Amino acid sequence: MGDGRRAPLPPSSFFLSASGTTFRGLLAAGGAVSSSLSETALRALLPVAAYIVLAPLLWLVFRSTWRELDVDAHEHQRKTLAAGGYDLRPLVLFLITALVLTLQEYYGGRDFFDQHLRPWLGALEKSGEGLGTWIHMRKYGDLYSYGWWSFARVFGYVVLPMTVWKIVFRKDSLLDMGLRGRGFLSHAWIYLLCLAVVVPAVFIVARSPDFGNYYPFYKQSSRSWFDLILWECMYFAQFFGLEMFFRGFWLSGLRRSLGSSAIFAMCVPYCMIHYGKPFLEAAGATIAGIALGSLAMRTRSIYSGFLVHVTVALLMDLLALSHRGALPTVFWG
Repeated sequence: MGDGRRAPLPPSSFFLSASGTTFRGLLAAGGAVSSSLSETALRALLPVAAYIVLAPLLWLVFRSTWRELDVDAHEHQRKTLAAGGYDLRPLVLFLITALVLTLQEYYGGRDFFDQHLRPWLGALEKSGEGLGTWIHMRKYGDLYSYGWWSFARVFGYVVLPMTVWKIVFRKDSLLDMGLRGRGFLSHAWIYLLCLAVVVPAVFIVARSPDFGNYYPFYKQSSRSWFDLILWECMYFAQFFGLEMFFRGFWLSGLRRSLGSSAIFAMCVPYCMIHYGKPFLEAAGATIAGIALGSLAMRTRSIYSGFLVHVTVALLMDLLALSHRGALPTVFWG
C-alpha cells in the first residue's frame, strides 16, 4: 500500500502462521519433555545397573556365609518339626516390627514434637523457672526436635523390642543380638572393603543438587562446631539403634528360622524406612542392607556395620556442608 502500511493478512495466512508458531513451540516443548523423561529414566534405571554390577561381588564375598546359614536353619527346622514344635520367633519378630515402625511413624517424628512437646518446652521457658532458664527455644528448638527423633529411634529400635523379646524368650541372651565384640578385628578387612565400595559412590552422589540441599538434616549445623558435633552425636545414636534393630535384633532373631533369607527379608523394611530421602540413597539401601546384613551374620556383630554407617553419614554431612561453603567457622555461636 502507498501509505506504507502493511496489508492485513488473510485469515488463512494468519491461521497458517499461528499454526507454524504453535507447531514449533510444541516441538520445543516436546524436546524438553523428552529430554527430561530420558534423564528420569536413566536415573531410575541406574540402581538396576548397580545391582547387576554388585551382585557378583556380594555373591563372591558372602556365598559361604549364606550357605552356612541355610544349612544351620534347615537343621534347626528339621529338629523343631520332628519334635512336634513350632518356631514362634518369626511371628513374634514380625509383630514387634509392625508395632515399632508404626509407633515410629506416628509418635517418633519431628511433627509429633512440634505438636506436643514444643509448646510444653516453650511454656516452660516462659515460666523462667528451673530448666526453663536453659532451654532457649528460639536458638535450639530444631536441635531439640532432632533430639526427640534420635531418642525415639533408640527407644523404639533397642529398648522396646529387646524388652519384649526377653520377656517372651527368656533363655535368649541379648548379647547374642550382635553385641559381642569377639573377632571384630579379624573381620576388619570387610569393613574396609565396604568403605572402598561406598565412599566413591558417596562422592559421586554428593554432586547432585538434592544431596546438598538435603544434608545435614539439622540445618543449623553450619552455625557452630558445637551444633555440628551435638547433631552428629544424635545422628550416630540413631544409627546405633538402626543397626541394633535391623542387623542385630532382626538377623539374630531369624538366623535359625530363615537362614540367609533373613537378610533379604530384612532389606524390605530397611529400604522402606529410607522413603522420603533422595532416590539414589533409598535405592542403594537394598545393596547396603544385604552387605551390612551379611557382614553382621558372618561376624555375629553389629559393630562393623555401625562403623560403616557412621563413617558414611559423617562424610555425607561434611561434603554437603563443604559444597555449600557452609562448614562452621566458630566453635560456639
